Amino acid sequence: MNDWKRIVVKVGTSSITDERGNPSGEKILSLVRECVKLMRANKEVVLVSSGAIASGREIMQKLSKRKDLPAKQALSAVGQVRLMQYYSQLFSIFKQPIAQILLTAEDLRDRKRYINISQTFETLIEEKVVPIVNENDTVAVEEIKIGDNDTLSAKVACAINADLLVILSDVEGLYSEDPNLSPNAVLIRDVYDIDEKIEKIAGPGKGTGGMYTKVQAAKIVTEAGIPMILAKADLENVLERIVLKKEKVGTMFYPVERHLNRRKHWMLFMAKPQGKVYIDDGAKDALLKKGKSLLPVGVKKIEGEFVRGDTVSILDLTGEEIGRGITNYDSSELERIKGKNTEEIKNILGEDFYEEVIHRNNLVLINRGDS
Repeated sequence: MNDWKRIVVKVGTSSITDERGNPSGEKILSLVRECVKLMRANKEVVLVSSGAIASGREIMQKLSKRKDLPAKQALSAVGQVRLMQYYSQLFSIFKQPIAQILLTAEDLRDRKRYINISQTFETLIEEKVVPIVNENDTVAVEEIKIGDNDTLSAKVACAINADLLVILSDVEGLYSEDPNLSPNAVLIRDVYDIDEKIEKIAGPGKGTGGMYTKVQAAKIVTEAGIPMILAKADLENVLERIVLKKEKVGTMFYPVERHLNRRKHWMLFMAKPQGKVYIDDGAKDALLKKGKSLLPVGVKKIEGEFVRGDTVSILDLTGEEIGRGITNYDSSELERIKGKNTEEIKNILGEDFYEEVIHRNNLVLINRGDS
């Protein structure tokens, strides 16, 4: 568990800004120095950094008073340059080369782009460059926004097959209750299973300091077999203590024992379903209990337009999503053969057809069992 080579480090805006909300050269230098320590210890580091909009506000104070999306995107465009200036100047002190990578959700949803991005990271890492990643806020409208850099860091960790994700925050870790509201709050050192209890603690609107997105990030990486540590950013030498000295710091989220392979993980957490396929109870039992493929005879209803090779959601008749998979049929074809057996399908489509709507190898269950 502690022999971590490839580390993704995520740092939030509050961890690199001062009390006025402006970028802090001192805090950024401390982070840079820590990353360089890991690199010099023969580790591989990818940094996911927030702070572009805060950096933009420092320069364009008049625009910072506006709350509309174009203003925020303009601030991000200006601020991203400023933020990278900080990183470029400070990393150059240690003669450490860096690269900038800006991503949207669409970059990760598309399988070919996802693979290309992974290969770009691999090349940079091989050349001992530190990639610095942020969401491309200047173009990311709601449909293509990842939403937060906790989620972004988790998806990057999975894309590059990292050994560890470290999220540095303004909190020490995951608490049993909000420590700002309850004197009885206890730091949870180890999370082996992100169950309903853990999700309830971190639930949205619970006032736990943005904990919901951090636990969701943990859910993404642990399903890929990657551990995550949540720790306080201003803890002295925090990365050195975690990675090199192997100290117990913050909260450790342990990977699930039977984690998903990379393709199925992409289907579940990265790909955007292009449609919905509703199945009957018999087909549901075949998927959940017997590990079977989805056949046309079990399909009851279709929503949306999709083509062969798209990812679709699989739902039972109550509307609960039970899985996702890559379809062998266009929505128009599936509409014609839903509920039909093999002989009926032959009469409709001829001899050239697939027995399965979604093959077991291209299907992943939400509550996985043996998927």
